[in-house]
Amino acid sequence: MNEATTPVYREGNRLKELAVGERPQERLEKHGAAALSDTELLAMLLRSGTQGQDVITLSTRLISEAGSLAGLIAWTEKDFRRLKGIGRVKALQLLTVMEIARRVLSQQAGDAPLLESADLVATYFAPIAAGLQVEKFWVLCLNRKNRLLKRAEVTSGTASSSLVHPREVFREAIREGALSVICVHNHPSGDPAPSSADINVTRQLRDAAKTVGIDLMDHVIVGQKSRDPAGLGYYSFRAAGLI
Repeated sequence: MNEATTPVYREGNRLKELAVGERPQERLEKHGAAALSDTELLAMLLRSGTQGQDVITLSTRLISEAGSLAGLIAWTEKDFRRLKGIGRVKALQLLTVMEIARRVLSQQAGDAPLLESADLVATYFAPIAAGLQVEKFWVLCLNRKNRLLKRAEVTSGTASSSLVHPREVFREAIREGALSVICVHNHPSGDPAPSSADINVTRQLRDAAKTVGIDLMDHVIVGQKSRDPAGLGYYSFRAAGLI
């Protein structure tokens, strides 16, 4: 941020300025968690501020820097520790909470999600892939109605021909009795355009699918709309005619 855009935070202890009944913990006890603002909820997690900066001010600054409470899901330990008052322990606590939030969002209630198109896959994976700093490769095992039987993480690191083997992908599909699969991996850069390694992996998976008699519906790369020249935020090998 430059000087023209850097937000100005109030000096003084905002927590002490609040009437006792209006402080986050008292409001939580009296009205429940739903009554608290994003700043108050974050303040309850942090529990304390630091010398010269109370917990309300610290929480306000975190949300302001991230753009929103949801924006914190993508933060790393380094991002949190950039702010005065966030040490190693608090940063790790916040990372844990954000990972819980990510997993809760990814576990959809009710019927198993219908994943019959790349856009549905991308929507399903948005909370799962948000903020990941490494490439991960998943296989989605589907039933005859294209509903999810199981999501299995195959590798974590770099999705390349040396790390993703068709045997690992289709072992999960066979175990689950899947009739078809969709392979998914993320690009931490946000640009979902395929690399040469991505294309080679897809060809191997396509050939293996024919051998084992399980349909490879698609291989989807998930990224971010803001980093995708096509504006989609994902890349579908089927839509590109490569499957």
